[in-house]
Amino acid sequence: MGGEQKKRAMVPSEEVDVSAEGYKPQVVKAPHVAGFVLRLFVWLVETPILGSLFMSLLKRQNGITKILEETAIPEVPMFRPEFPPHVPESGVLNVEEEDEDGDPLARVKVAMACLPPYDPCRHLRVEADFPFLYWTIRDYAHAYQSNLTSPTIVAERIISVVEAFNHKKPSMPLLISFNPEELRKQAAASTQRYLEGKPLSVLDGIFMAVKDDVDCCPYPTNGGTTWFHKVRTVKRDAVCVSRLRCCGVIFIGKANMHELGMGVTGNNPNYGTVRNPHSFERYTGGSSSGSAAIVACGLCPAALGTDGGGSVRIPSSLCGIVGLKTTFGRTDMKGTLCDGGTVDVVSPLAAAVEDIMLVYSAMSGSSPSNKITLNPPPICLPNLSMSDKFDVLRSLKLGKYSEWFNDVKSSDISAKCDEVLNMLSSNYGCQTVEITLPELEEMRNAHLVSIGSEVLCSLNPYYKNGRRTELSLDVRTSFGLFKSFSAANYVAGQRLRRRLMFFHMEVFKEVDIIVTPTTGMTAPIIPSDSLEHGETNYEVSGYLMRFVLAANLLGFPAISIPVGHDEQGLPIGLQLIGRPWGEATILRAAAAVEELCSGSRRRPAAFYDVLRRTGGGGGFSPQM
Repeated sequence: MGGEQKKRAMVPSEEVDVSAEGYKPQVVKAPHVAGFVLRLFVWLVETPILGSLFMSLLKRQNGITKILEETAIPEVPMFRPEFPPHVPESGVLNVEEEDEDGDPLARVKVAMACLPPYDPCRHLRVEADFPFLYWTIRDYAHAYQSNLTSPTIVAERIISVVEAFNHKKPSMPLLISFNPEELRKQAAASTQRYLEGKPLSVLDGIFMAVKDDVDCCPYPTNGGTTWFHKVRTVKRDAVCVSRLRCCGVIFIGKANMHELGMGVTGNNPNYGTVRNPHSFERYTGGSSSGSAAIVACGLCPAALGTDGGGSVRIPSSLCGIVGLKTTFGRTDMKGTLCDGGTVDVVSPLAAAVEDIMLVYSAMSGSSPSNKITLNPPPICLPNLSMSDKFDVLRSLKLGKYSEWFNDVKSSDISAKCDEVLNMLSSNYGCQTVEITLPELEEMRNAHLVSIGSEVLCSLNPYYKNGRRTELSLDVRTSFGLFKSFSAANYVAGQRLRRRLMFFHMEVFKEVDIIVTPTTGMTAPIIPSDSLEHGETNYEVSGYLMRFVLAANLLGFPAISIPVGHDEQGLPIGLQLIGRPWGEATILRAAAAVEELCSGSRRRPAAFYDVLRRTGGGGGFSPQM
């Protein structure tokens, strides 16, 4: 008995003394390898006996074994997010029709009523109070309706920019699949509708890119690989794409991404690594890297991405735009490569909160099965046009776990985010409440085993069938880790998921929103030896994913809003995490943050004005 290893036993979640819980800074112990060394590293990982021993050592060094194998967890497993009864939100409009399937056109019409009155001169004024950053969806619609330009003209400008990006040194491979003639055809149809005075909606003629793991005809869906189109044929649009298309959205092509979404930098040796429009030597973040860069450089006012581990919010933060992660089950995932997971959602990225609201209203709507199992409340949006909107803001309570909040690589990040909280308090009366969120280390491991096991389950047939060597090296490294998890590890992760849901819902009894920086670091530099073969850098991944995982593991809605820049001029994002189905609340707060920080945002060095192609500052002038 004396030689037995003592097993750690957790007390039931409802008996945990949260006030006694101390914060444990995350320390990732793993080698950073790239280039030829990465090839040797992958060989080690994939060697049957040596690989198992190495992964066992890696997991033990990072506390994964202790948490998933050497701890008795009393809770029963939660194999997907289970939500308590919905808490009604104040000052919102129901944008969902009563019919079972909903009508995207009707939802967009209601969403328009939620927005403040439109001022067509706002971006034409050269005044400090109205700094121009990006054209909004309503700007495009106004330009089309006023015959100032047309979707056809804008399409030609986009085509020229995409081709210019592809031929630049270094290249900027924004899109994996792109067909100029297909783009011209869609634009011509939209132009004709405007000429006839019959646009389908405010989204008619709005250009959007679609991440390469979401089906969008006539393009293949490769998920950033070179081969997935050979084993999976795209026969129809994903449900979210179909809903946007019926509103008149024009899809420019499939955006570049981190291969199979298995990374958060955006590095992709297959098609080239997308570079950050704010600094070409730095990553965009991933895995929705191309979607974020396309919006940030002005080509499209919005794009679609998927978020299983911060993959919409991380690149949005690093590129200085807005990224929404919806509640799990809020949007039908049919037609996406990650439609069988329990942590993934498909969500919009945009340059402005109002554009997020319009796209979200059109694309959302739960799948038939999720309507039965999750019982989602109607889709709601904050009524930003109401006269007493500030009264609703004044009642908001923001939860801040200071030790976690300040665990960042640069104090510029936490200082800027703190400054925004102070502005929310002084301008709107929002109250910041100190909170504690226990077992964050356990949450990281529960998310890792959950997403890893789900990815392995969906891709293992191809991996086993000879496709392993066609994957990039960092993805093969991830597969090596995922393969080391057992069924017992997975169940332990789901037991932790239930504990963590309890802790967070207890916090949501006291606050409306949990606030954090979006990422623990700003855009990292792209190592030159990573471009050809990729890299594995778990320390960087840890910083980028530090604050985003709760929303994925527990299914909460969350949004990243740009709030300024660090000393190097790199964007900083603030994250707002809401209660289940609480998109309207975080969107309201995000709109307030956006207004307060409008003077702190800067347009990226690589920017193209496709709506009003003027000389000088309106043209394409990447500064590298």
